[in-house]
Amino acid sequence: MFIDSVVIYIRSGKGGDGMVHMHREKYRPHGGPDGGDGGRGGSVIFTVVPTINTLNKFHYHEKFIAKDGKPGGANNMSGKSADDLMIEVPPGTLIYNEDDTALLGDLTEPGQQLRVARGGRGGRGNQHFATSRNQMPYTGEKGEPGEEFNLRLELKLIADVGLVGLPNAGKSSLLAALSNARPKIAAYPFTTLEPALGVVRVDDDNAFVLADIPGLIEGASEGLGLGFEFLKHLQRTRVLIHVLDGWSENPLEDYETINSELDLFDERLANLPQVVIFNKIDLQEVEEKFPDLKKKFARKKIKLLPVSAVSHAGLQELVWAVWKTLKETPLPEKEEVLPLYKAIEDPKAFEIEHEEGDDEWYVSGKFVERAANMTIWEQPGSVRRFQKIMTGLGIEKALRQAGIVEGNTVHVGEWELTWQD
Repeated sequence: MFIDSVVIYIRSGKGGDGMVHMHREKYRPHGGPDGGDGGRGGSVIFTVVPTINTLNKFHYHEKFIAKDGKPGGANNMSGKSADDLMIEVPPGTLIYNEDDTALLGDLTEPGQQLRVARGGRGGRGNQHFATSRNQMPYTGEKGEPGEEFNLRLELKLIADVGLVGLPNAGKSSLLAALSNARPKIAAYPFTTLEPALGVVRVDDDNAFVLADIPGLIEGASEGLGLGFEFLKHLQRTRVLIHVLDGWSENPLEDYETINSELDLFDERLANLPQVVIFNKIDLQEVEEKFPDLKKKFARKKIKLLPVSAVSHAGLQELVWAVWKTLKETPLPEKEEVLPLYKAIEDPKAFEIEHEEGDDEWYVSGKFVERAANMTIWEQPGSVRRFQKIMTGLGIEKALRQAGIVEGNTVHVGEWELTWQD
């Protein structure tokens, strides 16, 4: 099975909790705070591995969760940070945020990496909260929560040359004859239901990568016959081998049909250099009609090469013709990747939701929710610190102006707090 689009869930690790601890040592009854910091949680990072060429493994493994950082210890000992979670993908992988469809990265180069979720910061131990007025603080932080996303991975094969043609034109047989690939082959239309790659050796020092794209039909550019899924794999190629079926009643019409579909899907595809071949030349009926067909193509200034994937006739001439075309075709310039525009968001902004007559209040905001998640609610010092954050952000004032009364419940993220004047 060839998987070229899959949705997965990823989550980075939570930071380790900071420790609240007072130094204990003989003859030093008031040693002061020495709670250590928690370790950072593991990030989630995609990395390109050239030996992988499908997304098949994600069909069976759809959740990727990095490990959490370790909590801090006594004597100012910091917790151990978690290792990053490395997810291996093939070259040509596009990564989208499934929720807002934003493109996060286009991974094409071996070794290229993309961090999609940063590990949570470790919580601070009580050593950081000591002041001249409070030298023995019982205040600490929980680790910062990790980030979580649903991501859609799409694969566009990376090949120098793409095979195109109508179903049953013999592309799979040609790929097998030219390269080390072993695609499934049978004598009926649509036998190829998944793209395949092969390496074609030109000589001892040179080679190119050849992709067999499932046969196109009229209307493929509109999605007919799984057209979109297959045509996208041609977008990274530099040269096309246009395979015409020797048994076809009108090869010239087939040629025009395929080029029309390429042009409708992506204008660049129609302008790619093409090496046009007439396959199955080993058959007598095909060989007999080749001279007349060659003249028709010549009038359009198109050179038609006779080949046979079965007898291997003309294959060496084809390889050299493709290699010569590749050498004459400049490498595409890498487009400058501009950062996606994102509206500037105030991280300390908040919203308050409340229905008339209800005693439930809902406070939301990136900063305040993060602070709530990092508060150790069992420790009075940590609770007082959170109260100061609410005051500093203006939330306390906003709640009072909105009419909150003692005993009402305030929801901040997943936490429920009781309001007291």
